Amino acid sequence: MSEHVRVEKSGGVLAITLARPERRNAITVAMYAALAEAVESAAGDDSIRVITFQGEGQDFAAGNDLADFLSALPRDTTDIPVWRLLRALTECETPIAAAVQGNCVGIGTTMLLHCDLVIAEEGARFSLPFVDLGLVPEAASSLLLPRLAGRGRGARYLLLGEAFGVNEAMEIGLVSHRSEPGQLTETMADVVVRLLAKPVGALRQTQRLLRTGAREEILERMQLESEVFAERLASTEAKQAISAFFEKRKKD
Repeated sequence: MSEHVRVEKSGGVLAITLARPERRNAITVAMYAALAEAVESAAGDDSIRVITFQGEGQDFAAGNDLADFLSALPRDTTDIPVWRLLRALTECETPIAAAVQGNCVGIGTTMLLHCDLVIAEEGARFSLPFVDLGLVPEAASSLLLPRLAGRGRGARYLLLGEAFGVNEAMEIGLVSHRSEPGQLTETMADVVVRLLAKPVGALRQTQRLLRTGAREEILERMQLESEVFAERLASTEAKQAISAFFEKRKKD
């Protein structure tokens, strides 16, 4: 497990917190492994009725910790902890709710595509800067975002890397609930209480039905994306783009 992922089980809820606020919850390889393990553990635990995700501090997640990701990269880059997490989210048969605030960058946005309910605080921003880093999308976002938003908006988000806010996220269906500033915890708690009040069998079966037919296609697209992502990581273009990112961060 990672010290930067907090997992708490109480009253039928498995609460998962990204707890690295000093780095805006940028996700390391160890964090991906801990997140995957937490989601996978729910699969065989009937006492868990709802899984929740949240980020500690001002941001939900600033995407990959690129320095850690590159330094810990195994030889087989198509089988790394981030893909394990994404598969676990796709195959999960327990309702998942996420509470997001501040910046949701890269996987901070794409993982929300695999949550059943997403509560966003006013001011949250979503961005997918994969192309800017010489990379390609993951989490089947190349399939799911155009389906949600339409091809034109999907191209804006993925080709141009344009950020968007809560209003647009609600409009396309990425976000299900809006929270006033400072009310995110309370709004999330209300949603969770409502889920827990439902008949558990009907809730689980409905969640399965909502995802039936899509899982296989999503997993197939994830596999394709992971293969292309691995190729891009090894490319000169990506190495130059990532070096430029680190240089800019040093100047900032």
